[in-house]
Amino acid sequence: MAKVPEVISKFNVIKGFLNLTINPAQWIELLESIQQNPTFGFTPVTDESPLVMIEYSSPNTNKPLHLGHVRNNLLGWALANVMQANGNKVVKTNIVNDRGIHICKSMLAWLRWGNGETPESSGKKGDHLIGDYYVAFDKHYREEVRQLMAQGMDEEQAKQEAPLIKEAHEMLVKWEQNDPEVRALWRKMNEWVYAGFDETYKALGVSFDKIYYESNTYLEGKEKVEEGLQKGFFYRREDGSVWADLTKEGLDEKLLLRSDGTSVYMTQDIGTAKLRFQDYPIDKMIYVVGNEQNYHFQVLSILLDKLGFKWGKDLVHFSYGMVELPNGKMKSREGTVVDAESTSF
Repeated sequence: MAKVPEVISKFNVIKGFLNLTINPAQWIELLESIQQNPTFGFTPVTDESPLVMIEYSSPNTNKPLHLGHVRNNLLGWALANVMQANGNKVVKTNIVNDRGIHICKSMLAWLRWGNGETPESSGKKGDHLIGDYYVAFDKHYREEVRQLMAQGMDEEQAKQEAPLIKEAHEMLVKWEQNDPEVRALWRKMNEWVYAGFDETYKALGVSFDKIYYESNTYLEGKEKVEEGLQKGFFYRREDGSVWADLTKEGLDEKLLLRSDGTSVYMTQDIGTAKLRFQDYPIDKMIYVVGNEQNYHFQVLSILLDKLGFKWGKDLVHFSYGMVELPNGKMKSREGTVVDAESTSF
């Protein structure tokens, strides 16, 4: 009979299966050698290593970070570490959604009911203060909708005709026209929010190599949409809005610019991609975003490929399940969220 290696403490054969038991001393020796080697399992990063950009966090400046953001940030940070351990150069990025109708809702609510309140006067973190006004907007907006429906309007018409939402849209147009008063208020309120975000990121132990802001990328996106129009990738409807027809790809038509010329999330993502590709020689792009946006990234991949981004077709959407409460989905506008500060880091 052949000699049993020392690594095996015992063995048996049952119904044709050979069962081996590893000597515990061998496991201990292996684990001790791993512990003594700080680079065990790591593939060295070289000048020739591929560059992987990972986007995570992506907050809106109309509300504080919540439990879902905690999950996203930790997933993004962990993924970046795993990719680097596997021999990739990694750039960790964040896109801050600092413009749009949702931002205008908080701004308008603060103008209406804020009475000059600040983080200092209220004793609140800036992001929490602004989030309170986002909730206040929704409360008053829903009351306006209810009143219009009581006067005979159907719900959809009431949502469009409510004075508050019309005023918020007007503010968005003014913002895109660079109205000085609107821009000054926007800068002031965003600075409050950024200070709050920084506290939360520090507590989480995450950081970024590069932060992009939608306010700097949406115009780049509009330029790329115009380029797509000229090349016949997109088309303009009679109302002036711009769309991409993706029915040949098994999808539907996607709005890229509204009839009033304002941009949407897809426009911003296209513009951000352009700037990122200018800043870094990206080989792979990974977006860490919840599974509610699966379709969005299907569309984005196709559009970026059409527009000539070499990594567009192969972008990765690192999709994950959304955090929900026992009573359902968290809704910041209704105040039904668990704030990041309510969790234990």
